[in-house]
Amino acid sequence: MVYNFVNGGAGINALAKQAGADVVVVDMGVAADLSDLVASGKIIDKKIGSGTNNIAKGPAMSIAAATRAVEAGIEIAKDLGKTVDVFGTGDMGIGNTTPSTAIAAVITGKPVEELTGRGTGLDDEQLAHKQQVIRDILKRNQPDPKNGLEVLAQVGGFEIGGIAGLILGAASLKKPIVVDGFISSAGALIAIAIEPFARDYIVCAHRSMEPGHRAMQEKLGCRPLLDLNLRLGEGTGAALAMNIVEAAVAVLTEVATFEEAAVAGANK
Repeated sequence: MVYNFVNGGAGINALAKQAGADVVVVDMGVAADLSDLVASGKIIDKKIGSGTNNIAKGPAMSIAAATRAVEAGIEIAKDLGKTVDVFGTGDMGIGNTTPSTAIAAVITGKPVEELTGRGTGLDDEQLAHKQQVIRDILKRNQPDPKNGLEVLAQVGGFEIGGIAGLILGAASLKKPIVVDGFISSAGALIAIAIEPFARDYIVCAHRSMEPGHRAMQEKLGCRPLLDLNLRLGEGTGAALAMNIVEAAVAVLTEVATFEEAAVAGANK
């Protein structure tokens, strides 16, 4: 999938092109050697480790690694902020609806069975197993919902930490960031747990098929622009929503007010 992003063959490549957006690929912790892509400048190397630890057996990562993941996202925002006006988030991860659901359960306080979805297509038995795994994970790790870095370290992922950092970095630059789907919203929850002011710069792109996404967005205090039953990820929803954001800017800056257009006088 990383090579597909780089070669322009993924869904996000097509939709980003249509929206006039650039796709920037970051290796936060892919469990593979991508040094050839790094050397050629096709991806940004922020690899924290070769995949996280098994959260069913203990913390996903150390607090130090969680901090590095968030800092990496902040650094990317600061670097790209010189030329980028609007940021968008996206992800490519294996099995990352599970840590995202765990994060949602911790920070929203909602029950696991209400938040857990089928991911890439689980049947009823597999879904029940996934729910039990997440309950066991939370019982074992017990992160503090008020400590965003601890939640990330206990049950998160490197890509989720990077997204959280990107949101914090964009907010520090006073630039809006269009948050994609379920995984990206988990990063947003981590971001606002670390620094609540970041909420003011978040635009929720859409509501995904994952049942926990509504609870996440309610916690973020953000209504999604689109509700199209999307499930692909990759930042595709964010790319679609950027068209709506551009339209809003056009209306605000190009449409004359009634007074300017002399449409009508003041009502008496």
